[in-house]
Amino acid sequence: MSVSEGTLAKEVAVTREEPRGGLAVAVWATLKRDLVLLLRRRSEVLNPLVFFALVITLFPIGISPDPALLAAIAPGLLWVAALLAALLSLDSLFRADYDDGSLEQLLLTPQPLALLALAKVTVHWLLTGLPLALMAPILGIMLALPAGSYAVLAISLALGSASLSLIGAIGAALTVGLSRGGVLLSLLVLPLYIPVLIFGAGAVQAAILGDGVLAHLAILGALLALALSLAPLAIAASLRISING
Repeated sequence: MSVSEGTLAKEVAVTREEPRGGLAVAVWATLKRDLVLLLRRRSEVLNPLVFFALVITLFPIGISPDPALLAAIAPGLLWVAALLAALLSLDSLFRADYDDGSLEQLLLTPQPLALLALAKVTVHWLLTGLPLALMAPILGIMLALPAGSYAVLAISLALGSASLSLIGAIGAALTVGLSRGGVLLSLLVLPLYIPVLIFGAGAVQAAILGDGVLAHLAILGALLALALSLAPLAIAASLRISING
C-alpha cells in the first residue's frame, strides 16, 4: 500500500468514527463551556441562593417567631421561596449566548438542538436547583421544621427544581429575543409550576404529619420524567422561533 493510500485509509477511518463520538463530544463541550462561564460569573450563581436565604430569614421576623406557627407554614414557604429563587436566574439562561451570537451557531450545528439545550438546562440545575435543595434543610432549622422532614425536603426540592428548570427553560427560550422579557417569562412559566409546587410542598407536609411521602415523591418523579421527554423538544422549537422568527 502506498503512502497516499495509507493516508486516505486513515482519513476514511477518522470520518467513520466522527459520527459516533460527535454527539457525546458536543454535549460534553456544551456542559463544560456553560459550567466554566457561570463559575466565572459568580454573581449569577450566588444571587438565587442569597435571595432564598434572605426570604427565609425575613419571614420569622415579619410574621412571628412562634415555632408552632413557623413549622405549619414552613413547607409551603420553603417551596415558594425556592421556586422564586430558581425563577430569578432563568432569564439569563440563554441571554448571554443570544447577545454574543453563539446561540445562532448552536442552531447551525449538525447535532440535535434539543440535547444541547438539555445540557444547558442541566448546568442551570447543577448550579441553582441542586444548591437550593442542599440549602433548604439548613434554612428549615430557622423555621422550626421537624428534623424528620429534612431528607424529604431535600429530595423533593432536588426532583422538583429539575422540573422547574426544564419548564422555565421553555419560557426563557421564548423570551430570549425580548429586551425586557423577565416579567413575561414569569407570567408564562408560573402557572406551569403549580403542580410541582403542590406535590413538593405536600411531600414535606406529609413528612411532618408522619404520613406516607412516597406517593408525592413518585408524582414529582413522574413530572420530571414527563418534562425530560417533552421539554427539550419544546425548548429547541422555542429557540428556533426566537432566532428565526
